Amino acid sequence: MFNFPVPEIEAGSVLPLAVVALTGLLVLLVEMFRPKHDNRLLVILSLLGLGAAGALIFQQIPEESFDTAAGMIYHDAFGSALQLLLIGCTAITILFSDRYLRQKRVPFGEFYPLVLWSSTGAMMMVATTNLMMIFVGLEILSISLYVMAGMSREEEKSEEAAMKYFLLGAFASGFLLYGIALIYGALGSLDMLGISLAWAENHSDARMLLTGGVGMMLVGLSFKAGFVPFHQWTPDVYQGAPTNVTAFMATASKIAAIGALWRLLFAAAPMSAVWVPVLGAVAILTMLFGNILALAQTDVKRVLAYSSISHAGYVLVDLVATGKMFRIGNGTVCFYLLSYSLMTLGAFAIVTMFAKSGREGTTFSDLNGLWRRSPVAASLLALFMLSLIGLPPFAGFFGKAFIFGDAIQAGLTPLAIVLAVSSVISVAYYLRIALAAFTPSKDDVEARTTAYGGTVATAATVCAVGVIAVTVFYAPLMRSLKLDPTQARFAAKSPNMAAAKGIKLPARGPAKP
Repeated sequence: MFNFPVPEIEAGSVLPLAVVALTGLLVLLVEMFRPKHDNRLLVILSLLGLGAAGALIFQQIPEESFDTAAGMIYHDAFGSALQLLLIGCTAITILFSDRYLRQKRVPFGEFYPLVLWSSTGAMMMVATTNLMMIFVGLEILSISLYVMAGMSREEEKSEEAAMKYFLLGAFASGFLLYGIALIYGALGSLDMLGISLAWAENHSDARMLLTGGVGMMLVGLSFKAGFVPFHQWTPDVYQGAPTNVTAFMATASKIAAIGALWRLLFAAAPMSAVWVPVLGAVAILTMLFGNILALAQTDVKRVLAYSSISHAGYVLVDLVATGKMFRIGNGTVCFYLLSYSLMTLGAFAIVTMFAKSGREGTTFSDLNGLWRRSPVAASLLALFMLSLIGLPPFAGFFGKAFIFGDAIQAGLTPLAIVLAVSSVISVAYYLRIALAAFTPSKDDVEARTTAYGGTVATAATVCAVGVIAVTVFYAPLMRSLKLDPTQARFAAKSPNMAAAKGIKLPARGPAKP
């Protein structure tokens, strides 16, 4: 008779994941018996499940990090903060989706369980240091997104978006999995915290495997985050997918990728001399490429796609800066992801207003006359654009200021200059979107736009209040989430954490110089 050891599981760490996943299952079952094309019950159940999961996470943010479920789940303040952010992004997306899906004539109830399961995969990615759990979480996130991107089945561009995302996503997953295999070959363990121990051995064979493995994992995660040159899918997929799916993709998917990347770079901090120059170059290309190409776009969703690329570059600057200072901070990363998510979700919520009778309204001309039809919606859209530019006193300004300060402190003046120049370039296309809403319409587009109100108004208002409030309550927010706003999270902890978790490396010959 086999005697398998049963791992100890800290319920508070796993329960939020289970609640979101089971809520998706419940919503799927209810969907089969709901009145035709009436998704209100599905929306309510989804929001209740997300609220319960969020409450569980907030009540159990740990003072000290620990792992559970045989090392599969890593419970710390950073992971809890990103999980709360993912839940918020999912809830806001669901809030403004119902009207949009009905106007697009794709009122499929399957959207709600899919977005919940996709959120579950994203939550898994940011709450583990186990390489296989990152891969499983990425696949759960991605497979649901592949389906949601193609939900508008009567539109060729939606089917094209789903196919492009699927093919390139599978390609990126292959890189990620191959990188995991190489790291496992060097560590004999799936816990990435062992990377620092193996690198410290100074054994040439292990270092070669680790360099290749970390490099391939960076390729896979760069695809999901939208870093140049792994961004090619972003504009076409963002434009072709339904707008509510694009909003979720631009926020939750990016948060998951950057959260997993933070974990990897924290574990590989002793290798910073290897990855800092590479990611520094990628950050420069990402910021410049995203902002310059956005200038030539005529579709608002494509503009916001290139915008998301540039903002990924801004976050990468902070990771590079803190990596060069031999520490990986989490305060600025969490704040920037929060402010970016609020700005982006709010903008996409306003854009969904222009869907009517199965037609999208995402060109600049579609925005014309919005001020006359809905002054509140036009004002909020302008607020989101000004914050994305980085003008004070909005959250976008403080997020960029924190990143700029970290880059200067790390001695990365060229990155700081490129960040500032890129932000100046972005003024042109962000103001173009804002001004389009205040431009009188030449055609009679009023019939294609419903009045501002309902759940769309609620979602946009929540985002607008958040954009202003997070700057006012920054310090209390960081304290409530038990994050370190000074970013004093040194990479030297990484080998100690690996040793504390009992990671044992495979026996090797004598270390080579």
